[in-house]
Amino acid sequence: MKILLQADTHVSCAVPEDAPKAIWNFRQLLATLSVSMGSLVIGFTAAYTSPALVSMTNPKITDFTVTTQDASWVGGIMPLAGLAGGIVGGPLIMYLGRRNTILATALPFIIGWLLVATAVNIIMVLVGRFLAGFCVGILSLAFPVYLGEALQPEVRGTLGLFPTAFGNMGILLCYVAGTYLNWSPLAYLGAALPVPFMILMIFTPETPRWYVSRGKEERARKALSWLRGKKVDVEEELKALVLFQQEADSQAAKNGFLELFKRDNLKAVAISLGLMLFQQMSGINAVIYYTVRIFEDAGSTIDSNLSTIIVGLVNFIATLAATVLVDRVGRKILLYVSDIAMVLTLFVLGGFFYAKAHDKDVSSLGWMPLTCFVIYIMGFSLGFGPIPWLMMGEILPAKVRGQAASLVTAFNWFCTFVVTKSFQDMIDLIGTHGAFWLFMAILVIGLLFVIFFVPETRGKTLEDIERKMMRRLPAVVNLKPLSFNM
Repeated sequence: MKILLQADTHVSCAVPEDAPKAIWNFRQLLATLSVSMGSLVIGFTAAYTSPALVSMTNPKITDFTVTTQDASWVGGIMPLAGLAGGIVGGPLIMYLGRRNTILATALPFIIGWLLVATAVNIIMVLVGRFLAGFCVGILSLAFPVYLGEALQPEVRGTLGLFPTAFGNMGILLCYVAGTYLNWSPLAYLGAALPVPFMILMIFTPETPRWYVSRGKEERARKALSWLRGKKVDVEEELKALVLFQQEADSQAAKNGFLELFKRDNLKAVAISLGLMLFQQMSGINAVIYYTVRIFEDAGSTIDSNLSTIIVGLVNFIATLAATVLVDRVGRKILLYVSDIAMVLTLFVLGGFFYAKAHDKDVSSLGWMPLTCFVIYIMGFSLGFGPIPWLMMGEILPAKVRGQAASLVTAFNWFCTFVVTKSFQDMIDLIGTHGAFWLFMAILVIGLLFVIFFVPETRGKTLEDIERKMMRRLPAVVNLKPLSFNM
């Protein structure tokens, strides 16, 4: 059932049903693919340490010394830089625009990878990783905002998950290439990946909503026509955007960052922060960054590099499944399935490593780590991987979207840094089994969070979502389940 705006506004932000639509048009798909190519670079960057550290720490291959602490910083500095990029990205997408901000990261990405590829000391590696991570932080903020504003609600879920699918393709590409290339040639490959991304983004328009927010109505009309198709009448949609922007301007933030913590905005920001917290505290990036090492520690009977490729392949396939399901079954159902799958597999993995740590014979269970990792990755990629980013672009209020997205993205990368940098220390302190069980306990709390606080946004316009969130503010305070189902 279609949800309309409150009667007192006298405006519906949905396009009338008799208006011509061109949802699955080539240009809307091209815009999604352009952004998704950048996400492929992000995936490759995130996965780089898993195969690269094996050869980088080998003195027979690397001309300079890389200590265990250095190696942990090679993995940990990227999310730390992502945090900085997330902070800077908010103002950039507000003032430069979503598309220009995305495009501006391509060249620094290339420079960062070239620094790593040509490194003659660990400092060059760390500087290159920081620069690449800084771009990752900006892009991870800009992508969901761009697609959330550019795509029609009927396909926003499906096309909005394309960047995650391509990001997982980048992870898989890195794993496969890493079986044949050592750390330096692998970094050269990373430097080549931003080139097609940059070329595609040159031909992609800015979002109509950003043009409207800057008072450029004619440019917004042209961008809408490009995205929806030349033969589609975009006047009604443009009118709805202008009216909604006028309302947002009348309530415009006077206190800058403090506006995020006002009653009307706090709920959406808190939900986004919560989703990012549980996404990262599931331990996913510890798994992605150190996959090869975990399999080696497990003593798996399957080759560790092959196991890593299988995990990456499952990651990619599961995200493709999510793109098909997200607009059919909804966001919340996928989050439920995702959480439960990860809880169960982390419990079993913890048991396996506990038995191994206590000198139990697990030689006959060499298949178990790979099986558990496959199910764990599948669960993550179905829900908690892509959906927090998708929903960030959907539920954050328009008038504070830049500041809020900046805060949420920075928080995500802070959590990523904490998990990846402390993972080895966690293992030393409570064992591998303790680390997995800790992640499991956090995900149990995450399931309750989804049940009671996370709304369903399937098929809703951004304006409908924002009004619904404001209208249901007491539901969070009273710990009542949220739902947009009518």
